[in-house]
Amino acid sequence: MRPRIAVVGSGVGGLTLAAALAASGTRCEVFEQTRSMTEVGAGVQLAPNAARHLRRLGLQDVLRERAVAVEEMRVYGWEGGPIAATPFGAACEKLYGAPYYAVHRADLQGALLRLVGAAPLRLGHRLRTVCQEDADVVLTFADGTTHRADVVVGADGIHSVVRESLVRDSPVFSGLGVFRGLVPVERLPAPAREPLIRMWLGPGRHFVCYPVAGGRLMSFAAIAPLADAGTESWSAAGDPAELVAAFDGWRGLVPDITRAADTVRRWALYDRPELHTWSAGRITVLGDAAHPMLPFMAQGANQAVEDAVELASLLAGARRDEVPELLARYEKARAPRTAAIQRGSRGHSDTMHLPDGPRQRERDAAMHRSAGLTGLRERAWLYGHEAGATTAPVRAPGGPGSSRGRPPPAGQTDGTG
Repeated sequence: MRPRIAVVGSGVGGLTLAAALAASGTRCEVFEQTRSMTEVGAGVQLAPNAARHLRRLGLQDVLRERAVAVEEMRVYGWEGGPIAATPFGAACEKLYGAPYYAVHRADLQGALLRLVGAAPLRLGHRLRTVCQEDADVVLTFADGTTHRADVVVGADGIHSVVRESLVRDSPVFSGLGVFRGLVPVERLPAPAREPLIRMWLGPGRHFVCYPVAGGRLMSFAAIAPLADAGTESWSAAGDPAELVAAFDGWRGLVPDITRAADTVRRWALYDRPELHTWSAGRITVLGDAAHPMLPFMAQGANQAVEDAVELASLLAGARRDEVPELLARYEKARAPRTAAIQRGSRGHSDTMHLPDGPRQRERDAAMHRSAGLTGLRERAWLYGHEAGATTAPVRAPGGPGSSRGRPPPAGQTDGTG
């Protein structure tokens, strides 16, 4: 008997899981607390480790038309001096089987929604509790309704209700906040139209930008200290004047973008402690519910896609009685890798924001040494990983793709997702 699968949350991870299950002929239901599917985010970086899977699921045309295939990532000091450049483009596809994309989150979510279709979606279902009763898992929603399933997958974000059934912990404030926004490229100098990720590093803060929406919009993420933690929310409004002031005196495209941004959103950056138990019985988690990451390796959405593909490969065609064992295998496959990326992302919070001085110069020298094709090959452990229990790892020249995580090399960073 095939298991009844309930997915809680319709973000990138939940929808990718639903799409990957559907591709194998496996049904699921997706429960979402909102009553309409809208997305207010900004840009997302899709590295090859996720882009390969999204293209296989059928998003290649959308990515080609709506995303931007990034040619290079360039890193500068806050005063505009170059630090390092790493090629993506054709080299990325040759080494890792897919481009490095920059995409508007709304375009990505919309494409996944069209792939999944309306039939599995259950909107307006805010989860209150989840508990196991005998061989069933019972979901109870805020309106008093219940649903029984054989498998429950929490894809419900950093404030996951499903995670609370596994462990009691709380989000941890990083001391930083992020301004995010979108600016039409026609408001910016001509270089803004180039298919590049640009990042400027400075004392206590950094700034990342890249084009999305087929090159029509510039997405930016500006990280700066935040005294008041507030809430973690994609929809929290920010003050454009505060953004300008936070990066006063910075060079490159930074002042052009900050002054052109009419509307910004700002919220506090949180993560959680590493989760040592992902699954219990018939319950598991993925994406931010399992491993919320500070955005300093631009891997949050990418790891959610990997989780979804791994889990779908195990559940496809499974029997109901196999579920607990399969969820344990999923945890074993995913937990070491995502924990390493979580730790690496936290470490970048310090190294990316050093004050000018000896340590900053040492960091810049390390980034320079890890630039070019050498740096791209050093990312084999990250970009070459092949999620999915039945597939072999992609291997890059000079270093194998890894099925387990490991810390990033010194100076390696892909900015802010």
